[in-house]
Amino acid sequence: MPGTMRQLGKRRASLSANLKIGDHHGCCRTPEEEEVFFPFAQDSVVKQWSSMHNVTERNQEKSKAPPRRSRCFLNINVGGKSFQIAYKMAARYPITRIGKLAISTDPMKKLKLCDDYSVQRNEYFFDRDPLIFHYIFHFYRSGVLWIMDELCPTNFVEEIEYWGIHLKYSQQCCRILFEEKQDELKEYLKIQRELEAELEPMEREENFEGKCLGGFRKAVWNLIEKPYSSIPAKIIAVMSSFFVLISIVGMTLSTVEEMQHKTGKAFMEQLETICAIFFTSEYLMRLISTATFPKFLRAAFNAIDLVAILPFYIQILFEHLDEGDALYHEERHKMESVGKLGKVLKLIKLMRIFRILKLARHSTGLRAFGFTMRQCYQQVCCLLLFIALGVFTFSALMHSVEHDVPGTNFTSIPDAWWWAAVSLSTVGYGDTVPDTVLGRMVAFGCISFGIILNGMPISILYNKFSDYYAKLKAHENETSLTLKFTKKIRFKERALKKLAECCSGDAYVHD
Repeated sequence: MPGTMRQLGKRRASLSANLKIGDHHGCCRTPEEEEVFFPFAQDSVVKQWSSMHNVTERNQEKSKAPPRRSRCFLNINVGGKSFQIAYKMAARYPITRIGKLAISTDPMKKLKLCDDYSVQRNEYFFDRDPLIFHYIFHFYRSGVLWIMDELCPTNFVEEIEYWGIHLKYSQQCCRILFEEKQDELKEYLKIQRELEAELEPMEREENFEGKCLGGFRKAVWNLIEKPYSSIPAKIIAVMSSFFVLISIVGMTLSTVEEMQHKTGKAFMEQLETICAIFFTSEYLMRLISTATFPKFLRAAFNAIDLVAILPFYIQILFEHLDEGDALYHEERHKMESVGKLGKVLKLIKLMRIFRILKLARHSTGLRAFGFTMRQCYQQVCCLLLFIALGVFTFSALMHSVEHDVPGTNFTSIPDAWWWAAVSLSTVGYGDTVPDTVLGRMVAFGCISFGIILNGMPISILYNKFSDYYAKLKAHENETSLTLKFTKKIRFKERALKKLAECCSGDAYVHD
């Protein structure tokens, strides 16, 4: 009966019949006791345990056992990080590198697509950036290429080009922001390269090696082109700026009526001769010391130096021709040609004003201003276009409303150009004013347009000028400090050398 039936216990694994009836302690065990229980008959199969031996055996078993990897996934290792991409997902983009790896059946082609391959792990290795590959991995899973702001645009483009993924797979908003950031970076790098070219000296010291009189030309080049290299170089730089200012002042005073008498005129000519001799000597020293003559001719500062001295010699030549024509030719047409030569001579004398540009060689502010104008030429041209548009538009409007007024100065559109230009610049001389109400409304519109127009480029130009000036000044200070440090080192070396010579001389005398 069920009620009187004895609860059967679990049989032991032993072959001996040692189970007693009514004994429930030996056969019925809890699950915890059963886990630690081991049959007596199988005690002989237990090996002697050693902790290090067990660890070694487990490591050997792990190393022998191949990892379980599904055949449906492509195993990829990028920079030490493992990824698994389904073959079906990768095959959806057969043009990409991983897509070609998924659909290719030729082992040699697969090896060409990756950097290394592990046969044991069935894993393709790529020596690329694993951080960016997270976005590539997400692209194969979702079909969308995400772009984060903190990524370097150049590195990101290089990586996606390697993996064969086009930027068109990204979202439009991300792509627009990324392209703007990429354009800004390209513009910044372009400006940096041009600034480095602006700061780079025209000649390097190694260019004089092996040249005729290389040491002498190098010394002259340092004297002329490196004001911070020595005290004589600083003196020459100061003298160059001084003669430029003296030349400009002399040219200005030569137009004063009180200086037109013989004494003043002779003094101005002597001053001009002295300045021309100094500028010619400076130009010849630069020409002699240059290591690359074509590069010397292409340099902007050297062209300015040539323009600074040419008017003096052309003036001497024209004056000689003028005197010859006046002495030997008295015909009327010859006198007319002399008058034409005089006008040309005045124009050539006016070219001396370009000598002030020589100050840019030793002025960081003028160099920064010139560099700013070169970098912002598009904005400047656009500003000039707007000014021309405003002048033509408001001069036409003013002529149309004022031409019927008796005694008006706006008789034609060209006559109104001067008024429009003065009003747009917000100067307002007041020499020409409108008389009608409509004319004053047009004038108000012209002045308002001029205020808006003048305010637009100021912030752009000023910010860029400040940035370029700071960089040029920092480079100039760095160069001067480097030269001073080099001089200190050389002075220390010379002092130690002299001390060693003195010590060796004293020792020789005692011997």
